[in-house]
Amino acid sequence: MGRTINVLLPRGQNVPLDSSAFVTHPELVLAFLKLAEARPCEPDCVLFRQGETPTGLYILHEGAATLSTNCFGGEFAISLQTTAGSLLGLPSVLGRKPHQLTAIAHGGARLSFISSDDFASLIQSDPHLSRKILEVLAEEVQFARRAVLSEIGADDSGAVFVN
Repeated sequence: MGRTINVLLPRGQNVPLDSSAFVTHPELVLAFLKLAEARPCEPDCVLFRQGETPTGLYILHEGAATLSTNCFGGEFAISLQTTAGSLLGLPSVLGRKPHQLTAIAHGGARLSFISSDDFASLIQSDPHLSRKILEVLAEEVQFARRAVLSEIGADDSGAVFVN
């Protein structure tokens, strides 16, 4: 179920990566839907911006969204496409930290939103969901590591290849 993303490097090179880390467990989506509300989506609807305080999570049921980030000073940017089944904003909501990415839903996207408070109540009431959330976060950490390794020319084991 992976999708290809591009990490845009200062040299203008694109590094393809698998962004399946953002696709969540169907069990989590079903649990979240109990408290989530549908959100209308205009074409290129900004869900949240890099640096903003999180207010909740978005579940992308249909369509696509772009997640992107710019480093301070504009040295490089990361842009990736996510598709149905993606959970957007999880690290920020769980960590109560500003978003590190900007999320933009594209035309035709169907979304649900669960507030940070409802999310916290839900995972505190069900330890099994907490474990599933940890699994999703572990996938995102692995994704980030693969992105860094690809940028420095290493494989998944960390071995660096010099041309």
